[in-house]
Amino acid sequence: MLQPDPRAREQVSPPVRVIAVTGGKGGTGKTSVAVNLATAFALAGRKAMLLDGDLGLANVDVLLGLTPRCTLEHVLKGERRLEEVILQTGCGVRVVPAASGVARMAALSSAEQAGIVQAFSALPEPLDVLIVDTAAGISDSVLQFCQSAQQVLVVLRDEPTSLTDTYALIKVLSRHHGVRQFRVLANMTRSAGQGESVFRRLQRVTDRYLEVVMDYAGEIPEDDALRKSVQAQRPVLEAFPSSPASQAFKRLARAAGRWPLPIGPSGRLEFFLERMLARPAARLQVLK
Repeated sequence: MLQPDPRAREQVSPPVRVIAVTGGKGGTGKTSVAVNLATAFALAGRKAMLLDGDLGLANVDVLLGLTPRCTLEHVLKGERRLEEVILQTGCGVRVVPAASGVARMAALSSAEQAGIVQAFSALPEPLDVLIVDTAAGISDSVLQFCQSAQQVLVVLRDEPTSLTDTYALIKVLSRHHGVRQFRVLANMTRSAGQGESVFRRLQRVTDRYLEVVMDYAGEIPEDDALRKSVQAQRPVLEAFPSSPASQAFKRLARAAGRWPLPIGPSGRLEFFLERMLARPAARLQVLK
């Protein structure tokens, strides 16, 4: 009997680059990073999707000036298909809005979580990259998204509280959730080299106490264009494409585009979501 050609599967379901953008507590600017990184990928010709991973306190749509009529909550209720709630920015990023101010969304049942898997698996158009903007802190959803993504991009600032919170997040993810590699992005730096300096300070501590691999992903400079773009509810790459911040996001996207992709089933979007749920495959099969 003929065996299926594994290359055919790869052609049908090419690997999807899944990057979880996270940080310690609020104030690091991680949502701005997620929005602009997804925009940089889209402007480079990649099919990019941005998932608002703060399921109960969504704010990606606010940063982009979008007004979603339906969210993931409607998908889970069976009132809409996922493709019906997806919005698209002027730069071509597809945005999956989460509910805002709906506490129930932050504590979904296993059946509802499996429904997310099914909804994403049924998307008609392929993806190149999925950017997940996690909630702040170390809530269960943050840990699940980071544990399941191929790459974890940690955003920090050169401030004592940010360094402490970032170390705490990395410690929990590495010791209790099996995450061993982290990409670190310094945000709102005030001078060239400041980002690498704060990264080295963090790395000295993680090298001493944790068994992790730390990679420096670069820095985003403090830029008035970023503040203005937030006020205008537009990505800085769209509002001020020549600004220092925009150029930094383009460099970040080029670097992220070279990060290793998984080979085989682990590169499927469904695999990411199934890992996020941490459920046995047999149970997922029943719900599909």
